[in-house]
Amino acid sequence: MRFVSIAVVTALGLSVAACGSNTANRSVNSERQPVVTRSHFVLDVNTAGSGSLPSGELRRLAGWFDALELGYGDRIAIDDPNFNGGASARGAVEALAAQKGLLISEIAPVTEGEIPSGTMRVVVSRSTASVPGCPDWSNRSHTDFQARTSENYGCGVNSTMAAMIADPEDLVRGQTRDGEDQAEASKAIRAYRNKAKQAGGL
Repeated sequence: MRFVSIAVVTALGLSVAACGSNTANRSVNSERQPVVTRSHFVLDVNTAGSGSLPSGELRRLAGWFDALELGYGDRIAIDDPNFNGGASARGAVEALAAQKGLLISEIAPVTEGEIPSGTMRVVVSRSTASVPGCPDWSNRSHTDFQARTSENYGCGVNSTMAAMIADPEDLVRGQTRDGEDQAEASKAIRAYRNKAKQAGGL
């Protein structure tokens, strides 16, 4: 298994001055915005040249999924440019993903290294949201007669939002589905509650 972290993407596109430049921020826009980081985890599974996954490789893949603690917001893709894995191998991965409540993405992200012959690459993409530099108590609180916001302005609200969002990708592009999908919405709520329980918040 290899881990690849890619560049950081700013979540909210507010045009503000650089972080920490308190002298320039006289607006009510917070300089402290959520940032989404996407990481890729990759595992090459042996298809034994038959286009299917041997039972040992299937167990290894299932154990890898369990170790990653897959959940809502994670994305799984299959990268198989050499067509080493047939419909049977892809179906096995799809079945394991379905047990976690996830679907296989149609397009696999670009990852480092060549895929060895006779193997099929499974890629798990995971996004996390945080607000860098928060909290910032570098300057003491005092009256500012130039109507500037403090360095810590927005840290509380934006950090809370970053922690609560079930799928950090929603901070980047939002949802595009038409209408309401109650099953999808309830899945996001359950994911948030589980995360809060693990953190001791509920």
